Amino acid sequence: MSKTLNIKINEASRIPKYMQVVDSIMDNIAMGDLPIGSKIPSINELSEDLLLSRDTIEKAYRQLKVQKTITAVKGKGYYIAKTDLISKINVFFLVNKPSSYKMRIYNSFVNGLGVNGHVNLFIYHCEESLFTHYIERNLGAYDYYVIMPHFKDENLNHASATDKVKDVLNKIPKNKLIVLDNSQIEIKGEYAALYQDFENDIYEALLEGRERLKKYDKLILVYPEKKVYPYPRRILRGFQKFCGEQGFEFEILGEIYEDMELQSRDAYVIIEESDLVNLVRQVRKKNLTLGEDIGIISYNETPLKELLGITVISTDFNAMGETAAYMVLKNKKERVKNVFRYIERNSV
Repeated sequence: MSKTLNIKINEASRIPKYMQVVDSIMDNIAMGDLPIGSKIPSINELSEDLLLSRDTIEKAYRQLKVQKTITAVKGKGYYIAKTDLISKINVFFLVNKPSSYKMRIYNSFVNGLGVNGHVNLFIYHCEESLFTHYIERNLGAYDYYVIMPHFKDENLNHASATDKVKDVLNKIPKNKLIVLDNSQIEIKGEYAALYQDFENDIYEALLEGRERLKKYDKLILVYPEKKVYPYPRRILRGFQKFCGEQGFEFEILGEIYEDMELQSRDAYVIIEESDLVNLVRQVRKKNLTLGEDIGIISYNETPLKELLGITVISTDFNAMGETAAYMVLKNKKERVKNVFRYIERNSV
Protein backbone atom coordinates (compact mmCIF):
# COMPACT_ATOMS: atom_id res chain seq x y z
CA MET A 1 0.00 0.00 0.00
CA SER A 2 1.30 3.44 -0.94
CA LYS A 3 2.21 5.97 1.72
CA THR A 4 0.10 9.13 1.79
CA LEU A 5 2.22 12.11 0.77
CA ASN A 6 1.91 15.61 2.16
CA ILE A 7 2.49 17.67 -0.98
CA LYS A 8 1.70 21.35 -1.22
CA ILE A 9 1.56 23.10 -4.58
CA ASN A 10 1.77 26.89 -4.60
CA GLU A 11 0.06 28.08 -7.77
CA ALA A 12 1.51 31.59 -7.35
CA SER A 13 5.10 30.38 -7.04
CA ARG A 14 7.63 30.76 -9.87
CA ILE A 15 9.14 27.40 -8.89
CA PRO A 16 8.15 24.80 -11.55
CA LYS A 17 5.42 22.51 -10.26
CA TYR A 18 7.50 19.37 -10.85
CA MET A 19 10.21 20.83 -8.56
CA GLN A 20 7.58 21.62 -5.94
CA VAL A 21 6.63 17.93 -6.03
CA VAL A 22 10.31 16.93 -5.73
CA ASP A 23 10.90 19.31 -2.81
CA SER A 24 7.74 18.12 -1.02
CA ILE A 25 8.76 14.46 -1.28
CA MET A 26 12.25 15.33 -0.03
CA ASP A 27 10.62 17.16 2.90
CA ASN A 28 8.51 14.06 3.65
CA ILE A 29 11.70 12.00 3.76
CA ALA A 30 13.48 14.56 5.97
CA MET A 31 10.55 14.50 8.44
CA GLY A 32 10.84 10.72 8.73
CA ASP A 33 7.48 10.06 7.08
CA LEU A 34 9.01 8.01 4.25
CA PRO A 35 11.56 5.44 5.45
CA ILE A 36 13.57 3.33 3.00
CA GLY A 37 11.36 0.88 1.14
CA SER A 38 8.20 2.97 1.46
CA LYS A 39 5.97 2.71 -1.57
CA ILE A 40 4.79 6.03 -2.97
CA PRO A 41 1.79 6.69 -5.24
CA SER A 42 2.01 5.89 -8.93
CA ILE A 43 2.36 8.66 -11.46
CA ASN A 44 -1.32 8.40 -12.39
CA GLU A 45 -2.47 8.35 -8.75
CA LEU A 46 -0.45 11.42 -7.77
CA SER A 47 -1.49 13.22 -10.93
CA GLU A 48 -5.16 12.71 -10.01
CA ASP A 49 -4.66 13.60 -6.33
CA LEU A 50 -2.85 16.86 -7.07
CA LEU A 51 -4.79 17.79 -10.22
CA LEU A 52 -1.52 18.06 -12.11
CA SER A 53 -0.65 16.70 -15.53
CA ARG A 54 0.86 13.25 -15.81
CA ASP A 55 3.90 14.82 -17.53
CA THR A 56 4.54 17.01 -14.48
CA ILE A 57 4.55 14.05 -12.06
CA GLU A 58 6.60 11.95 -14.46
CA LYS A 59 9.20 14.73 -14.66
CA ALA A 60 9.31 14.95 -10.84
CA TYR A 61 9.80 11.21 -10.47
CA ARG A 62 12.47 11.24 -13.17
CA GLN A 63 14.36 13.90 -11.18
CA LEU A 64 14.04 11.84 -7.99
CA LYS A 65 15.37 8.78 -9.84
CA VAL A 66 18.37 10.79 -11.11
CA GLN A 67 19.07 11.76 -7.48
CA LYS A 68 18.70 8.05 -6.57
CA THR A 69 16.06 9.05 -4.01
CA ILE A 70 13.45 6.68 -5.48
CA THR A 71 13.64 3.51 -7.53
CA ALA A 72 11.14 1.91 -9.91
CA VAL A 73 10.30 -1.79 -9.44
CA LYS A 74 8.82 -3.20 -12.62
CA GLY A 75 5.20 -4.21 -12.16
CA LYS A 76 5.04 -2.93 -8.59
CA GLY A 77 5.65 0.83 -8.57
CA TYR A 78 7.97 3.41 -7.01
CA TYR A 79 9.82 3.04 -3.69
CA ILE A 80 12.03 5.21 -1.51
CA ALA A 81 15.63 4.13 -2.17
CA LYS A 82 17.49 6.27 0.38
CA THR A 83 16.85 8.57 3.28
CA ASP A 84 20.40 9.84 3.89
CA LEU A 85 19.70 13.10 2.08
CA ILE A 86 22.58 15.18 0.84
CA SER A 87 22.75 18.51 2.63
CA LYS A 88 22.85 21.32 0.13
CA ILE A 89 26.10 23.25 -0.13
CA ASN A 90 25.47 26.96 0.40
CA VAL A 91 27.59 29.17 -1.83
CA PHE A 92 28.20 32.92 -1.74
CA PHE A 93 28.93 34.01 -5.34
CA LEU A 94 30.30 37.55 -5.80
CA VAL A 95 30.86 39.09 -9.27
CA ASN A 96 32.07 42.51 -10.29
CA LYS A 97 29.50 43.28 -13.01
CA PRO A 98 26.27 41.87 -14.48
CA SER A 99 27.68 41.26 -17.97
CA SER A 100 26.50 38.37 -20.14
CA TYR A 101 29.97 36.78 -19.72
CA LYS A 102 29.86 36.84 -15.93
CA MET A 103 26.32 35.45 -15.97
CA ARG A 104 27.46 32.59 -18.20
CA ILE A 105 30.07 31.70 -15.58
CA TYR A 106 27.45 31.93 -12.84
CA ASN A 107 24.85 29.86 -14.71
CA SER A 108 27.33 27.11 -15.60
CA PHE A 109 28.46 27.05 -11.95
CA VAL A 110 24.87 26.66 -10.73
CA ASN A 111 24.20 23.94 -13.30
CA GLY A 112 27.43 22.20 -12.28
CA LEU A 113 26.35 22.05 -8.64
CA GLY A 114 22.91 20.80 -9.63
CA VAL A 115 20.65 19.72 -6.80
CA ASN A 116 23.59 19.58 -4.38
CA GLY A 117 23.97 23.33 -4.01
CA HIS A 118 22.21 26.57 -3.24
CA VAL A 119 23.87 29.72 -4.62
CA ASN A 120 23.27 33.36 -3.72
CA LEU A 121 24.51 35.88 -6.28
CA PHE A 122 25.86 39.33 -5.30
CA ILE A 123 27.13 42.07 -7.64
CA TYR A 124 29.47 44.81 -6.40
CA HIS A 125 30.00 46.86 -9.61
CA CYS A 126 33.80 47.06 -9.16
CA GLU A 127 33.22 49.12 -5.99
CA GLU A 128 35.58 48.36 -3.10
CA SER A 129 33.13 49.48 -0.38
CA LEU A 130 30.30 47.33 -1.71
CA PHE A 131 32.66 44.35 -2.10
CA THR A 132 33.85 44.53 1.51
CA HIS A 133 30.32 45.17 2.79
CA TYR A 134 28.91 42.04 1.14
CA ILE A 135 31.70 39.81 2.43
CA GLU A 136 31.78 41.15 5.99
CA ARG A 137 27.99 40.90 6.29
CA ASN A 138 28.07 37.25 5.15
CA LEU A 139 31.16 35.91 6.92
CA GLY A 140 30.45 32.51 8.46
CA ALA A 141 27.08 32.15 6.71
CA TYR A 142 28.21 30.03 3.75
CA ASP A 143 30.09 26.82 3.02
CA TYR A 144 31.99 28.38 0.09
CA TYR A 145 32.81 31.88 -1.12
CA VAL A 146 33.34 32.20 -4.88
CA ILE A 147 34.83 35.63 -5.61
CA MET A 148 35.67 37.51 -8.85
CA PRO A 149 37.93 40.42 -7.85
CA HIS A 150 38.10 43.33 -10.30
CA PHE A 151 38.12 46.97 -9.15
CA LYS A 152 38.61 50.53 -10.38
CA ASP A 153 40.81 53.25 -8.94
CA GLU A 154 40.02 56.95 -8.66
CA ASN A 155 40.99 57.42 -12.31
CA LEU A 156 38.65 54.61 -13.45
CA ASN A 157 41.58 52.35 -14.28
CA HIS A 158 41.48 48.63 -13.52
CA ALA A 159 42.86 47.44 -10.18
CA SER A 160 43.18 43.80 -9.13
CA ALA A 161 42.82 44.52 -5.41
CA THR A 162 43.35 47.14 -2.71
CA ASP A 163 44.66 46.68 0.82
CA LYS A 164 41.07 46.70 2.15
CA VAL A 165 40.11 44.02 -0.37
CA LYS A 166 43.04 41.81 0.67
CA ASP A 167 42.19 42.31 4.35
CA VAL A 168 38.58 41.20 3.94
CA LEU A 169 39.53 38.24 1.72
CA ASN A 170 41.97 37.09 4.40
CA LYS A 171 39.02 36.85 6.82
CA ILE A 172 37.49 34.05 4.71
CA PRO A 173 38.73 30.57 5.72
CA LYS A 174 40.99 29.47 2.87
CA ASN A 175 39.35 26.04 2.67
CA LYS A 176 36.11 27.87 1.78
CA LEU A 177 37.53 30.36 -0.75
CA ILE A 178 37.62 30.08 -4.56
CA VAL A 179 38.99 33.07 -6.48
CA LEU A 180 37.82 33.32 -10.09
CA ASP A 181 39.09 35.24 -13.11
CA ASN A 182 42.06 37.06 -11.56
CA SER A 183 45.39 35.72 -10.32
CA GLN A 184 46.99 39.03 -9.33
CA ILE A 185 45.98 39.06 -5.66
CA GLU A 186 48.21 38.47 -2.65
CA ILE A 187 46.20 36.42 -0.16
CA LYS A 188 47.70 34.39 2.66
CA GLY A 189 47.33 30.63 2.78
CA GLU A 190 46.33 27.85 0.41
CA TYR A 191 43.12 28.48 -1.49
CA ALA A 192 41.52 27.44 -4.78
CA ALA A 193 41.80 29.70 -7.82
CA LEU A 194 40.61 29.52 -11.42
CA TYR A 195 41.91 32.45 -13.41
CA GLN A 196 42.57 34.19 -16.69
CA ASP A 197 46.17 35.18 -17.42
CA PHE A 198 45.19 38.31 -19.33
CA GLU A 199 48.66 39.28 -20.61
CA ASN A 200 49.78 35.86 -21.78
CA ASP A 201 46.33 34.81 -22.98
CA ILE A 202 46.07 37.56 -25.60
CA TYR A 203 49.75 37.19 -26.50
CA GLU A 204 49.47 33.44 -27.15
CA ALA A 205 46.12 33.78 -28.95
CA LEU A 206 47.54 36.38 -31.36
CA LEU A 207 50.55 34.14 -31.93
CA GLU A 208 48.15 31.44 -33.02
CA GLY A 209 46.59 33.81 -35.56
CA ARG A 210 49.90 35.31 -36.68
CA GLU A 211 49.90 33.85 -40.21
CA ARG A 212 46.50 35.38 -41.02
CA LEU A 213 47.54 38.70 -39.46
CA LYS A 214 50.66 38.97 -41.63
CA LYS A 215 48.60 40.27 -44.56
CA TYR A 216 47.79 43.42 -42.58
CA ASP A 217 50.11 46.43 -42.34
CA LYS A 218 48.95 47.64 -38.93
CA LEU A 219 47.30 46.17 -35.83
CA ILE A 220 45.01 48.40 -33.77
CA LEU A 221 43.87 47.54 -30.25
CA VAL A 222 40.68 49.31 -29.16
CA TYR A 223 41.24 49.40 -25.42
CA PRO A 224 38.51 51.37 -23.54
CA GLU A 225 39.89 53.83 -21.01
CA LYS A 226 38.14 55.15 -17.91
CA LYS A 227 35.11 52.87 -18.07
CA VAL A 228 32.66 52.16 -15.26
CA TYR A 229 33.81 48.54 -15.55
CA PRO A 230 37.50 48.86 -16.51
CA TYR A 231 39.52 46.12 -18.22
CA PRO A 232 42.86 44.78 -16.94
CA ARG A 233 45.83 46.64 -18.41
CA ARG A 234 47.53 43.28 -18.78
CA ILE A 235 45.47 42.90 -21.99
CA LEU A 236 47.21 46.02 -23.29
CA ARG A 237 50.65 44.76 -22.26
CA GLY A 238 50.11 41.39 -23.93
CA PHE A 239 49.09 43.08 -27.19
CA GLN A 240 52.12 45.39 -27.12
CA LYS A 241 54.41 42.46 -26.38
CA PHE A 242 53.07 40.51 -29.36
CA CYS A 243 53.40 43.44 -31.77
CA GLY A 244 56.90 44.31 -30.55
CA GLU A 245 58.24 40.77 -30.77
CA GLN A 246 56.57 39.97 -34.10
CA GLY A 247 57.43 43.28 -35.78
CA PHE A 248 53.87 44.58 -36.31
CA GLU A 249 53.21 48.31 -36.52
CA PHE A 250 50.48 49.04 -33.99
CA GLU A 251 48.28 51.71 -32.45
CA ILE A 252 46.10 51.90 -29.34
CA LEU A 253 42.69 53.60 -29.59
CA GLY A 254 40.28 54.34 -26.75
CA GLU A 255 37.18 53.67 -28.86
CA ILE A 256 35.87 53.33 -32.40
CA TYR A 257 34.99 56.87 -33.40
CA GLU A 258 32.29 57.95 -35.79
CA ASP A 259 33.63 58.44 -39.34
CA MET A 260 36.88 56.60 -38.68
CA GLU A 261 39.76 57.08 -41.10
CA LEU A 262 39.63 53.47 -42.17
CA GLN A 263 42.71 52.31 -44.04
CA SER A 264 42.82 49.15 -46.07
CA ARG A 265 45.09 46.46 -44.59
CA ASP A 266 44.43 47.47 -40.98
CA ALA A 267 43.35 44.82 -38.45
CA TYR A 268 41.50 45.66 -35.23
CA VAL A 269 41.43 43.85 -31.91
CA ILE A 270 38.23 44.99 -30.18
CA ILE A 271 37.15 44.45 -26.57
CA GLU A 272 33.73 46.14 -26.28
CA GLU A 273 30.78 44.97 -28.34
CA SER A 274 29.58 48.53 -28.96
CA ASP A 275 32.92 49.25 -30.68
CA LEU A 276 32.58 46.05 -32.72
CA VAL A 277 29.12 47.05 -33.93
CA ASN A 278 30.31 50.58 -34.77
CA LEU A 279 33.31 49.35 -36.76
CA VAL A 280 31.38 46.70 -38.72
CA ARG A 281 28.77 49.32 -39.59
CA GLN A 282 31.44 51.69 -40.94
CA VAL A 283 33.21 48.91 -42.87
CA ARG A 284 29.95 48.09 -44.63
CA LYS A 285 29.08 51.74 -45.21
CA LYS A 286 32.41 52.31 -46.99
CA ASN A 287 32.03 49.13 -49.06
CA LEU A 288 35.15 47.56 -47.60
CA THR A 289 35.45 43.79 -47.32
CA LEU A 290 35.79 42.31 -43.86
CA GLY A 291 38.63 39.82 -43.72
CA GLU A 292 40.37 41.35 -46.75
CA ASP A 293 40.44 45.16 -46.54
CA ILE A 294 39.82 45.31 -42.79
CA GLY A 295 40.50 42.59 -40.22
CA ILE A 296 38.65 42.19 -36.95
CA ILE A 297 39.38 40.06 -33.90
CA SER A 298 36.86 40.44 -31.08
CA TYR A 299 37.44 39.73 -27.39
CA ASN A 300 35.06 37.22 -25.75
CA GLU A 301 32.96 34.71 -27.67
CA THR A 302 29.19 35.08 -28.13
CA PRO A 303 26.69 33.18 -30.29
CA LEU A 304 26.14 36.33 -32.38
CA LYS A 305 29.84 36.62 -33.24
CA GLU A 306 29.83 33.00 -34.30
CA LEU A 307 26.78 33.67 -36.50
CA LEU A 308 28.42 36.75 -38.09
CA GLY A 309 31.73 34.96 -38.70
CA ILE A 310 33.78 37.18 -36.38
CA THR A 311 37.16 35.80 -35.28
CA VAL A 312 37.43 35.83 -31.49
CA ILE A 313 39.93 35.36 -28.71
CA SER A 314 38.13 34.23 -25.60
CA THR A 315 38.27 32.41 -22.33
CA ASP A 316 35.79 29.54 -21.99
CA PHE A 317 33.22 31.00 -19.61
CA ASN A 318 31.20 27.80 -19.32
CA ALA A 319 34.33 25.83 -18.45
CA MET A 320 35.21 28.33 -15.72
CA GLY A 321 31.85 27.91 -14.02
CA GLU A 322 31.82 24.13 -14.42
CA THR A 323 35.36 23.77 -13.06
CA ALA A 324 34.57 25.99 -10.08
CA ALA A 325 31.54 23.80 -9.31
CA TYR A 326 33.75 20.69 -9.54
CA MET A 327 36.20 22.30 -7.09
CA VAL A 328 33.35 22.84 -4.62
CA LEU A 329 31.89 19.35 -4.98
CA LYS A 330 35.30 17.64 -4.72
CA ASN A 331 36.76 20.11 -2.19
CA LYS A 332 39.74 20.88 -4.46
CA LYS A 333 42.35 23.50 -3.51
CA GLU A 334 44.10 23.84 -6.85
CA ARG A 335 45.17 26.91 -8.82
CA VAL A 336 44.11 26.41 -12.43
CA LYS A 337 44.47 28.63 -15.51
CA ASN A 338 41.21 28.65 -17.43
CA VAL A 339 41.08 27.64 -21.09
CA PHE A 340 41.64 30.53 -23.53
CA ARG A 341 41.11 30.08 -27.27
CA TYR A 342 41.77 31.70 -30.62
CA ILE A 343 38.75 30.88 -32.82
CA GLU A 344 39.43 31.74 -36.44
CA ARG A 345 36.60 32.80 -38.74
CA ASN A 346 36.21 34.98 -41.83
CA SER A 347 36.91 38.41 -40.32
CA VAL A 348 40.74 38.18 -40.57
